[in-house]
Amino acid sequence: MANPQGAASQVKPDDPRWRALAARDRHADGQFVYSVRTTRVYCRPSCGARAARPENVAFHATPADAARAGFRPCKRCRPDAPDPRRAADATIAQLCRFIAAQVRDAQPTPTLEELAQRVQLSTFHVHRLFKSTTGLTPRGYAAAVRGGRMRDGLPTAASVTDAIYDAGYGSNGRFYEAADAVLGMKPAAFRAGGAGMTIRYASTRSTLGLVLAAATERGVCAILLDDDVQVLERELARRFPRAQRLPGDAAFARTLARVVELVENPGAAISSELPLDIQGTAFQQRVWQALRQVPAGQTATYADIAAAIGAPRAVRAVGAACGANHISVAIPCHRVLRSDGNLSGYYWGVERKRTLLEREGVAAAAIPATTRQAPRKRRR
Repeated sequence: MANPQGAASQVKPDDPRWRALAARDRHADGQFVYSVRTTRVYCRPSCGARAARPENVAFHATPADAARAGFRPCKRCRPDAPDPRRAADATIAQLCRFIAAQVRDAQPTPTLEELAQRVQLSTFHVHRLFKSTTGLTPRGYAAAVRGGRMRDGLPTAASVTDAIYDAGYGSNGRFYEAADAVLGMKPAAFRAGGAGMTIRYASTRSTLGLVLAAATERGVCAILLDDDVQVLERELARRFPRAQRLPGDAAFARTLARVVELVENPGAAISSELPLDIQGTAFQQRVWQALRQVPAGQTATYADIAAAIGAPRAVRAVGAACGANHISVAIPCHRVLRSDGNLSGYYWGVERKRTLLEREGVAAAAIPATTRQAPRKRRR
């Protein structure tokens, strides 16, 4: 972004730094600073000071570069001081480790008062900071840690009961109250890698290549896109390694037809009518639910989705949740762009993402050109 010597660079209309500056994007803090010729001051990109004219702005790789160019630090955003976000992240990381250790040792979930005392902050500030960083409350985070330990340990535990206590649940009852949300199926079925579950699936051609649809008795659990049917079937097998995967029957053909209709017309009302069997972590499900609230023909940034779930700082985690989505189009992660407007990555290929957006009526001029995405590695 900056030249090798770290000297100032002038604003260009298509410079993503200017877009970050105009949006006061906090995620750009630490990547560069900008100076204003008329005030001789330099600031963080997120500074709330009055917007400067582009012709008066220059970018610098570091605060030291701006200082050497003769600019003084802004008294409002303190660009020469340590980034307060990094200190806050370190605080929350410390609390996350503490909560995880309590869960591991089967100790009660720490109260908000205990967490606040541990880091010498108010309960209000801890709660707000924790949720904005992780997307969960401390209690919700503890539940997610237990759920993760349960999913990891259940397949190899001597018994379901052993897995329950090893995961940090205080009793069988507490786990079974949340089992459906944690596992997406009964513990015995999850323990067997989906054994005992019946998944119907079928694939067919569409204008975006091959489409594989799979469904449990609850609803569609996967919509996969590729050009190779073997890749699609391996992906389904990886998701449910020991489930009974059966070719779709005549009744399933109607489900497949509805999925193809959705792929060909992603803005159709069928998107909200198709029954889904959504399985994921608590955080992933919150992200996926927020994605389903983005109207057809509109786009959102990863930062928008993070803000929508009450976790404005969890942008990278939102991106990871989008990448983990196996129900393409119906859970429309194709409507999410980077903060600079770039299409970014898409598990099923950037060109498919571009096509889906165009089919929803997003003007081609509003979809920035991107470099072609490198083919994703095939899972063996």
